[in-house]
Amino acid sequence: MRVSCLMLVTLRDVPADAEIASHQLLLRGGYIRRVGSGIYAYMPLMWRVLRRISSIVREEMDATGALETLLPQLQPSELWERSGRWQGYTAGEGIMFNLEDRQGRRLGLGPTHEEVVTALAGDLLRSYRQLPVTLYQIQSKFRDEIRPRFGLMRGREFIMKDAYSFHADEADLRSCYEAMDGAYRRIFERCGLQAVAVDADSGAIGGAASQEFMVTAEAGEDLILMSESGDYAANLEKAVSIPPDAVALPAGERRVIDTPGQHTIEALCQNQALEPSQVVKVLALVARMESGAMRPLLVSLRGDQELNEVKLTNALAAHLGEGVLDLSPVSPEQIGSQGLQAWPFGALGPDLEDGILQGAKSWAHSFLRFADPTALELDRFVCGANETDRHRWGWSWADLGTAPIQVDLRNARAGDRCFSDPSQQLIERRGIEVGHIFQLGRKYSSAMEATFTNADGVQEPFWMGCYGIGVSRLAQAAVEQHHDEGGICWPLAIAPFQVIVVVASMQDDTQRQLGEQLYSQLLEAGIDALLDDRNERAGVKFKDADLIGIPWRLVVGRDAADGRVELVERQNRSTAVLPQGEALEKVISAIRSGLTVRGTTRTVA
Repeated sequence: MRVSCLMLVTLRDVPADAEIASHQLLLRGGYIRRVGSGIYAYMPLMWRVLRRISSIVREEMDATGALETLLPQLQPSELWERSGRWQGYTAGEGIMFNLEDRQGRRLGLGPTHEEVVTALAGDLLRSYRQLPVTLYQIQSKFRDEIRPRFGLMRGREFIMKDAYSFHADEADLRSCYEAMDGAYRRIFERCGLQAVAVDADSGAIGGAASQEFMVTAEAGEDLILMSESGDYAANLEKAVSIPPDAVALPAGERRVIDTPGQHTIEALCQNQALEPSQVVKVLALVARMESGAMRPLLVSLRGDQELNEVKLTNALAAHLGEGVLDLSPVSPEQIGSQGLQAWPFGALGPDLEDGILQGAKSWAHSFLRFADPTALELDRFVCGANETDRHRWGWSWADLGTAPIQVDLRNARAGDRCFSDPSQQLIERRGIEVGHIFQLGRKYSSAMEATFTNADGVQEPFWMGCYGIGVSRLAQAAVEQHHDEGGICWPLAIAPFQVIVVVASMQDDTQRQLGEQLYSQLLEAGIDALLDDRNERAGVKFKDADLIGIPWRLVVGRDAADGRVELVERQNRSTAVLPQGEALEKVISAIRSGLTVRGTTRTVA
């Protein structure tokens, strides 16, 4: 390929809406162009990168025995209603683009395909003899993001590989899950990425177990907590830890104290000479359920701990047996809209009486009460007195006479001791999620009555797994992990081209002829080469070569008359001026040794 035919348009200035380095570089390098909010065109260079990534993904998926397919992007609402997810994806999180056709039938643009593939399996897989089966696809997905940002990291349309497996028993599901774990590790390694596997919350997908694969990068949206040895790693939403010990409350009679204007933990502790770990704070929240019910909650935490809303949402859904659309703090405006009396904001106790809810227009008339173990383990503590500007000092849970549901609700954090090895502390890293694998169990097959006949002749639901990789996100994550002040430094396996031949002056016959010769020899050797044949200044060409990040560069300049060229490795900027034959041999050897396909040297792009 010649640069003059590539439709390459690079930018010198950083686009105003590009916040992180990878987004800036992909725009400046002519890899992507913004079409609308969260919507990008993949330009020819980027499409080559995405094809290389997709090829690696296909090779590893095929090696597991998975079968490639292509499922419809437009999905009827009936399938999602059968699984119970239509309401959550349209009215809850609201991430599914949905519409009505001319006949008034509701449809959604698929952010994922569990419903479609489960319905197909229920129709086609009738016997245990047909199992296991794994189907996968690589296609565009859609999410109606509230705030698209960071380019391909959080867009409204993106490319994803999603796979779905069907099994006769749980043991076979676990075996497939482990095989996918290995395949994912190989995919990221072959793509040249440093990825960390972490325990993760299953979110709206659901299931008994899941694991995310994170590319470590400072610009990552996700927070990872991991042990110093790396043996334990989890997303913040899922992480567990041993919290610091609480400071015991001094001896003294229990009493009610005046706390005027002390409506925060910080203000209370500062004015009353308390430590945050001596306080039980109570959060009043309202949960909107999938059924439409509004459930008031009282959540108790130790004063030095922060609420993990994902853990609370999961606990609430498990307790009530239905999904949670959203959580919101109880506010004075909500109290007024419900026609209730004023609440003692800033002084709530775990034993706030249900009677305060009587007369609520749309809320349930009793609290669901949850407490984190850090709060329940306190022998004596300070908490709100359910009276404005008053708190109780020295109370115990027995004194309060209330027994909330105990569940882990706190955020683990850096510096906490590791739960699996208390001798280690947790450390913090930022990460970009590029893959997620799930053991779904029978969630979808049971809901959608997708069954097979087992060896005993009995109908039972499939055991299922699902496995996703963000192909377009992975490409940008690679840039985030591999760039410098000059531009992108693509890993060889996913680079759009393997080597670029830069002719410093196309007006110089000797340079032009040697550049054309090297380019032809590279193509004949099966190397995917790019020739910069533009009539531009040498400085412009060198800057563009740095920016677009081709792994190897052959520069044909003033030494061409002596048959010598400069060989540059983009990743570390190492350079060497060599005879043309030696430079050619060296770059071909380096590319062939650097590209492997499941252990076999790859010589053709």
